[in-house]
Amino acid sequence: MTRVDHLSFERLDVDGALAESAERAWGMSRGTFLAAAAGGSAAVIGLTARDAAAQGGKLGARDVAILNYALVLEYLQSSFYTEAERLKALRGDAAEAARVVGSVERAHVKAFRDVLGSKATKRPSFDFQGTTEGQEPFLKTAVAFEDLAVAAYKGQATRLKAQSALTAAVSIHSVEARHAAWMRYLVGANPARTAFDQPKSKSEINRIVRSTNFITSRASTQRKKAPRFTG
Repeated sequence: MTRVDHLSFERLDVDGALAESAERAWGMSRGTFLAAAAGGSAAVIGLTARDAAAQGGKLGARDVAILNYALVLEYLQSSFYTEAERLKALRGDAAEAARVVGSVERAHVKAFRDVLGSKATKRPSFDFQGTTEGQEPFLKTAVAFEDLAVAAYKGQATRLKAQSALTAAVSIHSVEARHAAWMRYLVGANPARTAFDQPKSKSEINRIVRSTNFITSRASTQRKKAPRFTG
């Protein structure tokens, strides 16, 4: 198996050479297990959303800002996986991963929107610049997405005040970590190369996301015959 230990948006090269995929990745039994585990966390988030509603949506301004920040990241991820699934350019385990992870990310979006209610930020438009249109670009970008999400949640969790918001963020963080390990395995990267994960600040995450140019004023895909999708 080829080792690719340092995949990140800073090193993302859509048009360059990409890591060789593993000869054999997880089968349906592992995928089913991962989906079940992720679905369990989504159910927990749903409960926290209902709890927040029952409490009258009592979220402070900082919690609302942090949850909206997380919601934009979830919009980004869910749209990426859903577009990849709809374009049908993936095969085998990558296609299955897009289907499973995409459904989970859409559940995350719904959970955050339920918690935030009318305060939820609107979904932006995306242009994934061809990364959803091929096996290797998809996998490399997916690794970068998931690693970024894990670092983002870790960086904000301790700043949340409301218990319902913290519970939602923590339950999503563990799922994103599973996604990161899964995508790293599929691309042939070491799933856990360090003993400790480092968080990233909101400004660091925003800088990295801006550098991708994935968030745009108009939705687009590179393949003209393919359906456009923005979430």
